[in-house]
Amino acid sequence: MTKRVRTGVAGLDEMLHGGFLEGSAVLVEGAAGTGKTTLGLQFLYTGIVEEREPGLLITFEEFPSLLLRDARAHGWNLSALEEANKLRILFTSPGILLSSLQSPGSPLNDTIMRWGIRRVVLDSVDHLQRISSDPVALREIYATVLNALKREEITALLTREVSGTRLRPQRDKLAYVVDALLMMQYVEVNSAIERALLILKTRGSAHAQGIHRYEIRRGGIAVTERFEGLQGLLTGMPSRTPRR
Repeated sequence: MTKRVRTGVAGLDEMLHGGFLEGSAVLVEGAAGTGKTTLGLQFLYTGIVEEREPGLLITFEEFPSLLLRDARAHGWNLSALEEANKLRILFTSPGILLSSLQSPGSPLNDTIMRWGIRRVVLDSVDHLQRISSDPVALREIYATVLNALKREEITALLTREVSGTRLRPQRDKLAYVVDALLMMQYVEVNSAIERALLILKTRGSAHAQGIHRYEIRRGGIAVTERFEGLQGLLTGMPSRTPRR
């Protein structure tokens, strides 16, 4: 039986029937501020502290000092985990990352092997498009990155910023090749802004259907109840389901 990898997010692991499948690649997408990076940090922190699984955070835009600050706001002391060689934060460029993963003797691959990295967060995958705008080449880049992690049976969480709703993953090269796809979105309900989470797919595993509320609190993200009695929720401005 394939091992389940817990995210540490209350409510989400239940939706995933225990967590992601070990060695899977997960895409988490949503608008700015929806909590994608927070979810990634929570995923890494849970793995290190509760599952004894060393983690690697790869970032292209956020300085490590800012990520450490944001983590402290949730009660996560990532600096201590770095000092204990349980967490590595890599601030790099897309091109250097790609060449490092393609080179078996690179410092990055050496770190993955020597530290026994089991979880990786890539924040954000949007920046890989800076390497090439050609769709065919871009798909090969995605495959190179994912396959390099899958070879080591690493569970990878990739973030991507999107605007609007994307409900047709078959038209999206990256969404097609990943094993799981989560959407985090703002919605307006009764003149108030709420956050909604939806699992669009989990390859090789069942998952809960429906769109659920979630909150970002001290201690991280918590997924709560399912939205009920609303239609058109993912348009951002839902309406009540007509009574029959």
